[in-house]
Parts: sequence; structure tokens; C-alpha cells
Amino acid sequence: MPVIPTIDACRVDISVIIVNWNTKELLMKCVSSVYRTLKKICFEIVMVDNGSGDGSVDAVQNQYPDVRVIANERNLGFAAANNQALQRILGRYALLLNTDAELTEGAVDSLYDFMERHSDAGMACGQLLNPDGSKQNSIANLPSLMTLISNETVLRVLFPGRFPSKLREYLDPIEVESCIGACILVRKEAVDDVGLLDERFFFFFEETDWSLRMRNAGWKIYFIPGARIIHGQGESAEKRTDARILFYRSRYAYFRKWHRRSFFAMGAILFIRLLVNTALTVIGVGLTCALHKKLRHQLWTYIKLIVWHAKGCPAL
Repeated sequence: MPVIPTIDACRVDISVIIVNWNTKELLMKCVSSVYRTLKKICFEIVMVDNGSGDGSVDAVQNQYPDVRVIANERNLGFAAANNQALQRILGRYALLLNTDAELTEGAVDSLYDFMERHSDAGMACGQLLNPDGSKQNSIANLPSLMTLISNETVLRVLFPGRFPSKLREYLDPIEVESCIGACILVRKEAVDDVGLLDERFFFFFEETDWSLRMRNAGWKIYFIPGARIIHGQGESAEKRTDARILFYRSRYAYFRKWHRRSFFAMGAILFIRLLVNTALTVIGVGLTCALHKKLRHQLWTYIKLIVWHAKGCPAL
């Protein structure tokens, strides 16, 4: 067990916030990676549990008694749970860390050192990696009519400066429009300036909205390629159909908030793309005689999404 500095022994530089919902095994690996890799920075961990029924709270309290735990009786969503912690943290920075993420040696040091040297940085993220070491997309452009109409992969190839991605190897930090929220370091001063996460986003798009609000307030968002984080990429969302519906719901909430004039056009484009993807998947299922399990699951997800749209996109 590593030596854990007490909060009273140092000024807290970073408050690590971990929101959990029924992912005990991932949570324990995540917390372990924090203690294993943060050696030079004084930190605290605040774990917010959203009504888990898998023993997550007891497991953390028994193995890591110094972790501050906020235990909710029900699932309040990702934004609301993070906000509970953000209002209680002691650190000058907040590290929002998903339970399906594991820090590598020096990752947080790189993010922290960069933020300390760049007072205009409101948020920074590192390079997300698959468990096999291959790169994931760690940064994202803000959604727009162009990104909906066009293929984002093509845009990244044709306009790499405007649409940075894992397709390029970055040696130095670059300014970006937004970060993928699996592991982001946020300056508390910037949070105080722009406000907490918008709780209309139950899950997904909350960090995208935050990034835009920070940029509008004059803060900059950065990608630090030397900070590497292992990410399960969606394991904590359990890869259920409900998660896809939540994604669509949050995307519509984002469009309604930031693109009022083009909201209906953007919604129509999304629905047409859904119908096209459904038709292509039907063809794929037919050509494989319905033997391809992934295609069958994908088709079922698309059908559920279409039904959800037909019902008027209700809350889950």
C-alpha cells in the first residue's frame, strides 16, 4: 500500500473526482491508479456514488478510508454528481476521472505542470489509450451543422489542423475545442468563472458544453499528448441501448441550447442518418443470415432509437 499523504499535511493541489454507478471492479482499479501514480502532488479523492447496489461504497471505504465519499440514494446523473463534489473540493484543480479510466505514471503530473505554466488554460486532457496501447480519440470538435452533414473521419483527414484527432502524432500540447471527458483537469478558478456542469445533461455532452462555456469566457482548452490514460471506452456505461438513447437526448439538449436557429434542421439530419444506418444494418444482417451477433445488437439498438423518436424523445 503506497504512503497516502493526509489532507492536513499539505495544501491540496488537485481534487480527484470519481463518479460511480455499479462499476465496483473498475472503480477500485481507478482509485488504485490514482494512489499509485500521484506521488509529487498533494491530492484528495472525492468519490460520488449514484445509488450503486454492488457494494461500491463499502469497498472503497474499507480499502481506502481517506477517500471522501458522497453516497446518493439514486442515480442523479454524471453532471449532477460531479457538481456535488465540485462544491466541496479543497484543491486548486479538479481532475474528473471516469471509473473506466486508469492513470499511467506521470500522466497527471504532465497535465498539472502544463496548467501551472499556462494561466489561460481552463481545461486540459491527455491521450486516451485502449488497454492494448492503441490510441483513442481524446479530443473533439464542437458539434456543428458541418460536422453533422459531413463525415468526421473525412474532415480529420482533409483538414487536420481544424479537426485534430488520433490520426496524427502530436509531440507538443495543442489548443483544442473540447476534450473527451474520461479524464480532464479543470482549473477551479475557471469553474468559479463559468459555473458548474449543466445538469440538463444527465450523461454525455456535459464536458462539451463546459468547454464551449469556458472558451466563450476567454479560457483555453488544451490537449497534452504526453499524459497517457488507459480508458475502457464506455465500459462504465454498460454499452446498453439506454446509453445510446441518453447520448441522443443529450445531443439534442446541446443543439437546443447552442443552435436554436438550426435546431430542427440538425435534428432532422440526425434522424435521417439514423434511418440510413438502420437500412444499411438491415442489409448487413440479411447478408450474414442474422448470424453476426454485433450486427443483430446494432439493429436492435437502431430500432429502439427509432421507436424512442416516434414517442417524442421522452426522458428515460
